[in-house]
Amino acid sequence: MPSWFVYILKSRIKDFIYVGSTNDLIGRMRERDAGLVQSTKAYRPLVLVAYVAVATERKARELEKYLKTGSGKAVLKKRILTDEAR
Repeated sequence: MPSWFVYILKSRIKDFIYVGSTNDLIGRMRERDAGLVQSTKAYRPLVLVAYVAVATERKARELEKYLKTGSGKAVLKKRILTDEAR
């Protein structure tokens, strides 16, 4: 059963996409919404646009790392974030 998540957030006020991973998606979103996370505090409010459930922390970290690369960002924009422009 998957217990880790890779998630994609988008700022509602700035051109900002954030990719992260966690084993507690709801708790992590609460922390981000409350402004408790320095890396996204200035970009609030944020909306969860997608997430992927994976079985292990290792896989989650690997996927997160890939999605933060140039080719990973291209995949996000082409395959996952496409509905936002419509």
